[in-house]
Amino acid sequence: MALIHFKKLARRALMLLVAGTAWLPSVSTADSAYPNRLIRIVVPYSTGGSADQTARLLAEPLAQRLGQPVLVDNRPGAAGNIGTQEVANAKPDGYTLLLGFDGTLVVAPNVTSSMPFDTLKSFQPVTKLVNTTLILAANPAVPANNFAELLEYSKKNPKALAYGTTGVGSTLHLGGELLKTQTGISWEHIPYKGGGQALNDTVGGATPLVYTAVATVAQYLKSGRLKAIGVSSLNRSPALPDVPTIAESGVPGFDVSSWFGLLAPTDTPREIVDKLSRAVSTVMSDPALRERYLALGLEPVPGTPEQFTETMKSDLARWKKVATQGNIKLD
Repeated sequence: MALIHFKKLARRALMLLVAGTAWLPSVSTADSAYPNRLIRIVVPYSTGGSADQTARLLAEPLAQRLGQPVLVDNRPGAAGNIGTQEVANAKPDGYTLLLGFDGTLVVAPNVTSSMPFDTLKSFQPVTKLVNTTLILAANPAVPANNFAELLEYSKKNPKALAYGTTGVGSTLHLGGELLKTQTGISWEHIPYKGGGQALNDTVGGATPLVYTAVATVAQYLKSGRLKAIGVSSLNRSPALPDVPTIAESGVPGFDVSSWFGLLAPTDTPREIVDKLSRAVSTVMSDPALRERYLALGLEPVPGTPEQFTETMKSDLARWKKVATQGNIKLD
């Protein structure tokens, strides 16, 4: 009898304990425990480029903010597909992230029939990081010093010019096709296997024009080995404030920029995604870090996961139209 009475008392005490704590707010285990070990940001490109610089400038202050190491892991190959697919297949726990590039995520799917991932289904967007200002630069021998002069020369000499980019189906290639559509110019597109080769050929005079990132050509502009024709973003680049935009030089509304963003594998807990997004926004609001990005022609533009998702959806639709009009296909 005493044992039965004890069991009843114990059961009643447990019920009271549960009832007494029912009012307490729930705490997400994923959010409160995250992160408790190293976080890896996979950069699907080689060291030294804009993607690598974007990730490395972010890694140290983000590690300080989150209280755990942040490792930048370069996994180049297949135009960014190898590293990107690795993250798509990674465990969705917030410890493997992707430094995503618009060329791989929203341009390539429109010019390639088979992709190893689905941009909108394989990833959970965390935040857009930076816009990369793109620029049209010329060999000093080209008889034009700005886009208005170049446009006039091109109309008088329709077959005289060609522009180099990082390759067929790249953001730069499609940006060039969009420019041709809006101006009626007929420049020849010269695709290269990488930005370095395209740049070298324009410096050497083999290709009159190169369409690339500001960060790539900055030193050549300063030395006079190339001259700036115009930036393709809607606003002037803080890194090159004296260089007019193409939009203000004869093509109103022309706006083509590239971007890098942070993504996690799909099904990553929303609490973790939000925590990462808030941390990145806080870190990138630091004026000193912002200035370091701007000096490279990279404009910090962090936002919410929803805003980044809408950017990707909009860009997928935009480049699909350009690729269709230009009949641009890689296979």
